[in-house]
Amino acid sequence: MAGTKTPAYEKLSVTSKDGTAIGIRKLGRGAGVVLQHGGALGSQHYMKLAGALADRFTVYLPDRRGRGMSGPYGPNYCIEREDEDLEAVIAATGAPHVFGAADGGLFALHGSMSVPAIRKVALFEPVLFVGQPDLDEFKATISRGQRLVDSGDIAGAMASLASDAANSDPRAKEVAAPLRLLGRIMTRPAICRALLWADAKRVTGDDVALRDLIVAWKEELNVVKSTEGTLDDYRNVTADVLLLVGTNAPALFTRTLDALQTVLPRATRVDLPGLNHGGAQDQGGEPDVIAEQLLRFFSE
Repeated sequence: MAGTKTPAYEKLSVTSKDGTAIGIRKLGRGAGVVLQHGGALGSQHYMKLAGALADRFTVYLPDRRGRGMSGPYGPNYCIEREDEDLEAVIAATGAPHVFGAADGGLFALHGSMSVPAIRKVALFEPVLFVGQPDLDEFKATISRGQRLVDSGDIAGAMASLASDAANSDPRAKEVAAPLRLLGRIMTRPAICRALLWADAKRVTGDDVALRDLIVAWKEELNVVKSTEGTLDDYRNVTADVLLLVGTNAPALFTRTLDALQTVLPRATRVDLPGLNHGGAQDQGGEPDVIAEQLLRFFSE
């Protein structure tokens, strides 16, 4: 993290139902909060958010399976394996609260239905397939990225995702000119190859290289696609839920939250001005804004 010392943490490991090891970073003191990272990310990317919570809470940051300190996806990977992983973390830590962003938010909410010890769940821009108007475009984006990863072209997949994001996200049009230029550069596979090489050289300790995270993300995209037609399942959520979204978020995210509000028994929604989809992350996000909401919600 540029300009900020990474908070010190302990390392834990728990074993999921199928025998997969789940590695966890632990820091802070107080009631437990589990932070579930998004798709092409690891626990390393939420250390600023964890540090902002650590004075009031004991924070647990798992590497979700397929990444870093945790074991591989395994041959029977599905959303139920994610449920079992979260259940193992909750059983070992006693944490009553969970936060998740993007895919991690989807898995946090789904897991809460099978883990009654979870009392509160906060989500930042999770994705369910609920008939959003741009869903076909998103499916095509996923499929292109997966094909490129399967072919071994990780840089091509990265550039394709950057291009699709720039063309579809209305917030890209509001970014200052130098950042728009950076976005265009990121759509070039040669630039992405150089960035992946530099990132791999820089990774140390428990962190995971971006190349490996993109490969891992490819596996869970099939699970995200399988959410289509499952909205009514979330009527069974017993936890209190906080729904967080950026004010200019694309319909892919806003429609997910709109749909969840119709079925969740106890949900509150907060729209946060200016946040992008990486709002919870160390790099390019605003984790202090997310932390302010979580401190209030988990302390009530």
